[in-house]
Amino acid sequence: ALLRPRGSRHCASSPAEGAPSASVRLASAASCFGTTGMASEDEAELSLLECRVCFERYGPGGQRRPRNLPCGHVLCQGCVWALGGPEGRRVECPFCRRACGSSETSDCLPLLQLLEVLGPECTSVSWALGRSAEREAGPAPAGLGLRLTLGGWGSLVNPTGVAACPKSGRLAVAHDGKKRIHVFSPSGSCLQRFGERGDAGNDIKYPLDVTITSDGHVVVTDGGDRSVKAFDFEGRGVLAVQEGFSLPWGLDATLESEVLLTDSEAGALYRLTADFKTGKLKKCQMIQSRLISPRGVAVSHTSGTVVVIEHLKAPGLNNNSTRVKILSAEMDLIGQMDNFGLSLVFPSKIYATAVAFDKEDRVIVTDVCSQAVICLGKPEEFPIFNPLISHGLSYPMGLTYMANNSLVVLDSGDHSIKIYNST
Repeated sequence: ALLRPRGSRHCASSPAEGAPSASVRLASAASCFGTTGMASEDEAELSLLECRVCFERYGPGGQRRPRNLPCGHVLCQGCVWALGGPEGRRVECPFCRRACGSSETSDCLPLLQLLEVLGPECTSVSWALGRSAEREAGPAPAGLGLRLTLGGWGSLVNPTGVAACPKSGRLAVAHDGKKRIHVFSPSGSCLQRFGERGDAGNDIKYPLDVTITSDGHVVVTDGGDRSVKAFDFEGRGVLAVQEGFSLPWGLDATLESEVLLTDSEAGALYRLTADFKTGKLKKCQMIQSRLISPRGVAVSHTSGTVVVIEHLKAPGLNNNSTRVKILSAEMDLIGQMDNFGLSLVFPSKIYATAVAFDKEDRVIVTDVCSQAVICLGKPEEFPIFNPLISHGLSYPMGLTYMANNSLVVLDSGDHSIKIYNST
């Protein structure tokens, strides 16, 4: 009953292709429909906004909330419950037949964020993502060239955060795989995987963001148990901090290996000081309050200026927006701009998901509405509008700079890391 067709669509007996992502290919989607010829594009288009079992549209809560299975496929919560039976002990994936426990499933954060951006009226892949084929075929603007792409579906599963080591150039990526942290070399080879999914003290339940300190420690926010966890590059857990956080989210590290941390539910910004080598927490201090759902955060290594991305909610359909807030090192407000103000200057709505400073101390953000990376200028000239990357991205939600000034973009839409160099 769960695998019922909708309209003229029906699944073939062969295993389906990869789980829905923010970059859905019509050609591959068509392969799991009918065997009597190629379906029309309308029939073949498989919407990432729908559960592929019951064909109901995903929603932010209840039975329609999207959930990741350990195999990487995504179902709604209602189908997870139904497949698990009355006792809900074991769930067998209807696509690859891999079994798991109901407790092993987790929220599909990229889909939840996409639903938050688009609102309930969005009904198709084309409406949600626009002309993906045109975006992927188009070149990057002059001045930046795509040098390397890492990961991809299977290697990374719904990645949520990326960070670069300021000394070694190694990249750490947080994602929803069995081992939550992947470490890549500057050339792109996988050096290490660690951070087991589980309930032990140093296990990671659901990573939201990651940063790397100057002394070489990987720090992760874990939304599953509302904690901050630190590891060395060998994957050994050195510290776990639970200081009454409501929902720790964004991270960035200072040159002194202090960590700035946003708490999305508490509306606060913290500074965490620790001796990571000995695993001792020195201080966890709230340095800013009364923020509205803060997510991404970045700190300038030259001036100490801090940028926070707030996620605002307003009554009505599709009225969610973001605000970019700039604070001095002393936590005084320097400037801020929300979507309304940005719309007076920029050609389209901007929904920022990640932020970083470049070597010139300019504020750089990712924008999931236009699938772009945008420079907003230095704090004293904020905001200007200079698109850095406007092609080839599906759902950019992570951003960092390497020591050689390469721009690293986490594209959760196709589960990859894209590295751009100046040309």
